[in-house]
Amino acid sequence: MELIPESANLTDYLEELEVVDFSHPFIQEKIHELFHDEQSEIEKVKLAFEFVRDKISHSWDIQSTRVTCKASEVLKYKEGICYAKANLLAALLRSQGIPTGFCYQRLMIFDTPDKGYCLHALNGVFLQSLNRWIRLDARGNKPGVQAEFSIDKEILAFPIQEEFDEKDFPIIYTKPNRKTMAVLKEHTNALQMYKYYLPENLE
Repeated sequence: MELIPESANLTDYLEELEVVDFSHPFIQEKIHELFHDEQSEIEKVKLAFEFVRDKISHSWDIQSTRVTCKASEVLKYKEGICYAKANLLAALLRSQGIPTGFCYQRLMIFDTPDKGYCLHALNGVFLQSLNRWIRLDARGNKPGVQAEFSIDKEILAFPIQEEFDEKDFPIIYTKPNRKTMAVLKEHTNALQMYKYYLPENLE
């Protein structure tokens, strides 16, 4: 699938947002831990991706009720669902001048269509050294889910099953989808939110 940037201006993918708050002291402290000037762009992307994938728990996987949204909250509590984790990865990479956007898939929320669908968030990252976008999914690995950093072939958490009406959206957005952020701000129980209230479509 060909990835389509929402904006042709890469600086739109570097902007600090309310939920991508890389100036926050928590984020700044982590930036100084993770990154140094000798690292290449690709090394920084891989490091940030693996940190968010492996060190920030997915709320459903640990059966936590806490809802996080802003990148600084996700880092503080070390947990969040995919929408929140994508905010943190964007914050870490944008802080380093690496253009990072938001991508979506429509997936079955559990294992059969009758249990419903949800939007799943991942990140699009522009590698200036390769002059192209790649997608990375930092939702967190578990048995049956094995997303990896790869610049050649996508290794995402979830292959799309078109026969079950799942979809891959090609657009790389400059900001997180408003419905995904609204659901995080409106709910206080992550497990109830995850089971019943995640948006199913982008619009």
